[in-house]
Amino acid sequence: MKLLNDAEADYVTYRLKEIVINPLPGDYDYVHLLQMHKYIFQDMYEWAGQQRKLNIYKEEPVLGGLSIDYSDMFDIPKDAERALTEMRRKPWNDMDSHEAAVQFSDSLAKLWRVHPFREGNTRTTVTFCCQYADSIGLNPNRELFEDNAQYVRTALVAYNAVFDDLGDKSKPEYLIKIVEDAITRGSNKS
Repeated sequence: MKLLNDAEADYVTYRLKEIVINPLPGDYDYVHLLQMHKYIFQDMYEWAGQQRKLNIYKEEPVLGGLSIDYSDMFDIPKDAERALTEMRRKPWNDMDSHEAAVQFSDSLAKLWRVHPFREGNTRTTVTFCCQYADSIGLNPNRELFEDNAQYVRTALVAYNAVFDDLGDKSKPEYLIKIVEDAITRGSNKS
C-alpha cells in the first residue's frame, strides 16, 4: 500500500505542477472538471475522469465520526454544474480581497461537497478552483494550499458541516482564513 501511495504522490505531484505551468483549457463547467481529474490521475487510475458510481459516507474525525452529506451519485452532474455556474456568475471584479476570499471559499466548498470522484476530490477541486481564480485575476498562492493540504481538507469539512438532523454546525472561518491568506500572498508575489 505504501508503494501505491508513494507512486500516486509522485505522479500526481508531477501532473499538478504541469497544470500550473500549462493550465488545462476549458469552460469551467462539469466537463472541464472531469477533464481536470482525468489529467491529474491519468497515470494511476483507469477510471480517472469518471464520476463515482456509488454513494459515499466518510467518517470524519473532526466531526466525531459523522460524514458530510455528499451529493447522491445520481445528482453529481446537476449539483456540480449548479456550483460551477454560481461561481462563474459572481461579480468578481466588484469585490475587495476579503469579499473575494469569502465568495471563493463558498464556491470551493460547494463544489467540494459534491465529491464527484472515487478518489482525489480535494486535490482536483482545489486545483480546478485555483486555475479558475487565476483566470479571473485572483491568483492565489497555491503553495499555501499544498503546504497545508490536511488543514485545507479539514477546513472544507468544517465549512460543509450542515446536517438535516443536527442543524448547521459549519465553521466557514477556517477555510476563509487560508483562502484570504492565499489571495493576499498571491497578489504580493508580483
